[in-house]
Amino acid sequence: MGGVKRKPFSIETAITEVRAVYAELEKRRVERDCRLRTECCQFRLTGLTPYLTRGEALVAARGLRASGRRELPKRDDGACPLLHPRTGRCMIYADRPFGCRTHFCDAAGGPYARAGVIDLIRRLENVDALLGGNGARMLAGAVADALEEFR
Repeated sequence: MGGVKRKPFSIETAITEVRAVYAELEKRRVERDCRLRTECCQFRLTGLTPYLTRGEALVAARGLRASGRRELPKRDDGACPLLHPRTGRCMIYADRPFGCRTHFCDAAGGPYARAGVIDLIRRLENVDALLGGNGARMLAGAVADALEEFR
């Protein structure tokens, strides 16, 4: 069959698209008071953990590698493994996942309305599908697997 050949969806293309989604989200800012808060990063306390699509995990892994780390730090206190162990600040703030950007954090102003970002969620899901992902996964496992792709 003489069909049109599709160029493979590369990791770099995925990272570019995910970052474009994040940039579009920034244009839709809603009033909130985040200023690098970390209450929402205390997963054991909140009972909430972000789920990442494969593209988001690649962006987070790239950010973690840029911080000089090759592995996801181990945490036994129930906090996000992307929080710096000494400073308590996010090591990948500029590359943080969509869920962290749309805050389920009550202290920062609560979550974005899903209806206002559903088009962006669908774009992230599309990137996931093009990468052969199986849907959003819990942060730690998703980022750890993405780090393996950069080895």
